[in-house]
Amino acid sequence: MKKFMKDLLATTMVFAMATSLVGCGGSTEPAADDAAATGETLIMATNAEFPPYEFYEGSDVVGIDAEIGAAIAEKLGMDFKIEDMAFDSIIPAVTSGKASFGMAGMTVTEDRLQSVDFSDSYATGVQVVIVKEGSDITSVDDLFAEGASHVVGVQTGTTGDIYATDDIEGDGFGTVERFPKGADAVLALTQGKIDCVVIDNEPAKEFVAANEGLVILDTEYAVEDYAICLAKGSELTEKINAALAELIADGTVQEIIDKYISAE
Repeated sequence: MKKFMKDLLATTMVFAMATSLVGCGGSTEPAADDAAATGETLIMATNAEFPPYEFYEGSDVVGIDAEIGAAIAEKLGMDFKIEDMAFDSIIPAVTSGKASFGMAGMTVTEDRLQSVDFSDSYATGVQVVIVKEGSDITSVDDLFAEGASHVVGVQTGTTGDIYATDDIEGDGFGTVERFPKGADAVLALTQGKIDCVVIDNEPAKEFVAANEGLVILDTEYAVEDYAICLAKGSELTEKINAALAELIADGTVQEIIDKYISAE
């Protein structure tokens, strides 16, 4: 396997207990540090197409990130609002001050660190490969076998996109087809337009359950830690890390995760 862990920042985690509130999309609020200073609204930029971390339930965005974000805002004594947007718009929203922070199952990478800072990690994710039943791709290694030439579907701007672009397309093992949503990539797979999809394991399980004839390969593509992205030098970083540490220590984070992800 290639160097899949090269962009990850390792973080020791102890998971913990649950709060509740979630938000829904709304209008743009003050920049991150302005919001922190006034004690008003903490705005979380996300892409609500990533269950169980963020997804719609009626008109509300719910999920692991939504609840952890709300719990952090409560710890900081601030109101909380979620802005739903394309995944590759999250970092620009944070760097421009349109959002206080970004939280969308985001992995720390060297490329992203050029633009934003990250909090401590709060969850671990696994990138996996979805294929059709009977596919000639039976393990991740098949994607890198001599003579391999597969079309790999990814969601634009995700680490699945980064890994596949570097390790598959970049090394001549196939091509990468990018989609605005993970669900769009999965649809293309069911229609036979691509050979597989590289995506996080948790939404992968949701997509496979909803689409007969799809399976997740047993072998992992990459393991990564999720963190919150913030504007470079933001005074919120230290405050969010302190709140996050308390929520991990008191059991909140683990209970939120357990609410959405069953132990296997």
